[in-house]
Amino acid sequence: MAMAIRIRVLLLFLFFLSLSHLTFSLYQDQVGLMDWHQQYIGKVKHAVFHTQKAGRKRVVVSTEENVIASLDLRRGEIFWRHVLGSNDTVNELDIALGKYVITLSSGGKYLRAWNLPDGQMIWESFLPGSTASRSILSIPTNLKVGKDDLILAYGSGSLYAVSSIDGEVLWTKDLASEGIDVQQLIHRHGSNIIYALGFIGSSHFATFEINAKNGELLKHDKVRFTGGFCGDISFLKSDTAVALDSTRSSLVSVRFRDGEISIEQVHISDLLLDSSGVAAILPYKLIEMVAVKVKEFIIFVKLTNEGKFVVVDQIDHTAIISDSLSILEDQQAIALIQHGDNKIQLTVKLVSDWSNHLIKETIYMDCQRGLAQRIFLNNYVRTDRSSGFRALIVMEDHSLLLVQQGEIVWSREDGLASIVEVTTSELPLEKDSVSVATVEHSLLEWLKGHVLKLKGTLMLANPDDIAAIQKLRVQSSEKSKMTRDHNGFRKLIIVLTRAGKLFALHTGDGQIVWSVLLNSLRKSQTCEAPNVLTLHQWQVPHHHALDENPSILVLGRCGPNLDSPGVYSIVDAYTGKELNSVGPFHSIVQIIPLPHTDSREQRLHLLIDKDWHAHLYPRSPEALAIFQREVGNIYWYSVEADNGILRGHAAKENCILQLPDEYCFGTRNLWSIVFPSESERIIATATRKLNEAVHTQAKVVADQDVMYKYISKNLLFIATVAPQAAGDIGSVTPDESWLVVYLVDTITGRILHRMTHYGSQGPVHAVVSENWVVYHYFNLRAHRYEMSVIEIYDQSRADNKDVLKLVLGKHNLTSAISAYTRTEVVTKQQSYFFSHSVKAISTTSTAKGITSKQLLIGTVGDQVLALDKRFLDPRRTLNPTQAEKEEGIIPLTDSLPIIPQSYVTHALKVEGLRGIVTVPAKLESTTLVFAHGVDLFFTRLAPSKTYDSLTEDFSYALLLITIVALVVAIFVTWILSERKELQEKWR
Repeated sequence: MAMAIRIRVLLLFLFFLSLSHLTFSLYQDQVGLMDWHQQYIGKVKHAVFHTQKAGRKRVVVSTEENVIASLDLRRGEIFWRHVLGSNDTVNELDIALGKYVITLSSGGKYLRAWNLPDGQMIWESFLPGSTASRSILSIPTNLKVGKDDLILAYGSGSLYAVSSIDGEVLWTKDLASEGIDVQQLIHRHGSNIIYALGFIGSSHFATFEINAKNGELLKHDKVRFTGGFCGDISFLKSDTAVALDSTRSSLVSVRFRDGEISIEQVHISDLLLDSSGVAAILPYKLIEMVAVKVKEFIIFVKLTNEGKFVVVDQIDHTAIISDSLSILEDQQAIALIQHGDNKIQLTVKLVSDWSNHLIKETIYMDCQRGLAQRIFLNNYVRTDRSSGFRALIVMEDHSLLLVQQGEIVWSREDGLASIVEVTTSELPLEKDSVSVATVEHSLLEWLKGHVLKLKGTLMLANPDDIAAIQKLRVQSSEKSKMTRDHNGFRKLIIVLTRAGKLFALHTGDGQIVWSVLLNSLRKSQTCEAPNVLTLHQWQVPHHHALDENPSILVLGRCGPNLDSPGVYSIVDAYTGKELNSVGPFHSIVQIIPLPHTDSREQRLHLLIDKDWHAHLYPRSPEALAIFQREVGNIYWYSVEADNGILRGHAAKENCILQLPDEYCFGTRNLWSIVFPSESERIIATATRKLNEAVHTQAKVVADQDVMYKYISKNLLFIATVAPQAAGDIGSVTPDESWLVVYLVDTITGRILHRMTHYGSQGPVHAVVSENWVVYHYFNLRAHRYEMSVIEIYDQSRADNKDVLKLVLGKHNLTSAISAYTRTEVVTKQQSYFFSHSVKAISTTSTAKGITSKQLLIGTVGDQVLALDKRFLDPRRTLNPTQAEKEEGIIPLTDSLPIIPQSYVTHALKVEGLRGIVTVPAKLESTTLVFAHGVDLFFTRLAPSKTYDSLTEDFSYALLLITIVALVVAIFVTWILSERKELQEKWR
């Protein structure tokens, strides 16, 4: 008996040992195996260097993504950063006392001081005002620690004097009421007078003298210039400015000395022989010099002490100029960048000795970075006491480079902080041919790896073994391999940035596989203001056409308006090569991907122009034949949010144009829904993904009843609010606000469901999947956010619940379905409180649609929360029955739970979160999640756990040993049992 007990204990021990890898959570050394996180800052627009001997050398920058960051000058890494609000644009940036960063943002409304070493906020001042004006920040150069000096800030038409110690606003002077548009502030050291210089109207230059102690206006003067000013102005010194006249053909010098204003004018034609066309003063802060763009040139003009203009130099208009930099002995240096073929030439000159080049270097550049757009110059002292220079360069693709001694010290791909569209592509198939030596080596490594894993499991591994195990885990995951895997985890994430650059990111570790700056989306003579629109999958070859690479369609406009000409490019998804580029051509108002492909697997697209003509692409006879065959089943809709109109469209005969085009078709309106402008304004729409998989239409509920989901790719969710409630939250009372949501069939225009939330307001974020929609909004009455769910079911199939009818074939499950059949539908809905504001919302998607759904919610804290769809089941009740509990119905609560372990991003943040994209893997249990904003985050998610696979580090060796041990134990037990039975017989 005792022997049998010992054997059972041994078997149980071996059994639990075999399950050890399945029962433990994520190990610390496994972090990063399935996810990656990348931090960016965006396109730099301000930069201030801090290179004092004490402390780390750094550069503080602000960007177009409203980011303030401190970067390491040695490697380009982020020391610290702050992402401000989407409307909190940084206008001015400077460093005070060598340890404080001062920023002025939101058009001069917020003045903040940050601690330079760690980025903590020291103080913040709100500067109220309602008049739009330029923002000016003036910090005394002789600021001292402990002394309450004035920081001057001009914004919203008012001048503010702020304490440098605690940010207290000491006094305010409204200058907008005086009619002056301030261009410059002057506060000389030791003086109690502040001078505000600017324009009054378009023909007067004015100076205001203000008491620095109390803000009292002491004196103001103005001088009229009959030629008028155009608004462009550059200050050569604190008391000397240069502007253009209203015709932009003359330079006007304005001098302010001892309270007197003098104006002199010179025609640009007197300075430059070929000066036809209008001129423009470039917005560079140059000392004793001004840069003027005339036609295809930039001229540097100097103002002599006698008040005469002298042309110092003339360069190509594509050159980039830095602000003036003070170097030794109060000399001013300026950096110039001139472009060549795959290279730039960096030149640093002295203002006082323009012919002398302090440095002249040639730096070779990747042509896919485009042209340089900004340069920030910094100097340092070499060992021989001479001046050396480093330059921070912002490129056309928004990347950031540090150049020193003719070499690129480091670079950052900060264009990835401005992603506007995302799609994915499969990787190439792996070749089957493998050498015998490779197989033998792989087998040896496999055995070695499992021996090491076994030692780690049994806690027999030394530190070297542990390091080897971690290395093997990374290698064995093969996550960075450039071929497909059988689980579908390895893919290319192809993103389009605001700069018009395409990046292909590997899902394994986020590495950039290729990048291309599209020629069609670059500024040119034919496309002066390119604007990116979207990208779509153009060609997705299947197994019968694997000799073709997949390709991507990228669309854009040559201008910000809907009637601007359009452009498009076709890009190879594997190599990044631009296969074709067309444009400018007709305008692009709407893009309609069609569910049809030609023999080359190219997807058909309709591009709708401003005249509602539909243009077919690709422009091939085969595509045209397919379209003409299927034209009777092609419908689309359009939303005119400003006019409150929803329309349905279909194609008809060819366009009537001056030049015949067989690929252009007219359109006809099928239906329209007009929302009354006095009561409703459209604020949000959402539709199902075109490629979403739905496993089954039937849903078996707790009482064994069957409900049939209303599955339609033509289902549109639309949300409207009261016009007065279209502003920010709290701008209206609950009685003045209401939110109305609709479910509309876009083929017929039929409103399937309408729901009104009184006392509610936007913004609305919604996601549509299968037969349900979830949307998020604000409840003014409850002062809380809410999430509502609507599920829609098809009642026309209600008769198919009888099993006998199903067996006898007397059902309508196989009957044809038409959108014009007036299907009877029923909806179920429920609302719940939700504690967070939402930036984005999405849902998981899997290959077959079998796995349970999770909502992926981008919270106001820039994290991604995974919320089980069961929490948003409209059939939840306070006391569910036993059958409902078995079905998985959760008891009803008034609010949705926030479980800390449900954050997909763990402890990380995706700063400036804008979108969440999900892609199904081949493995049904798994979905791939990509979140983007200023940062990027990728992970694999299994909403119903990985029920169809083993973990990547599962120890097959341990399993084999366990099986062998069990077989041995069974054999030993059988021998002992036989021996015991024999002994019993001899007794």
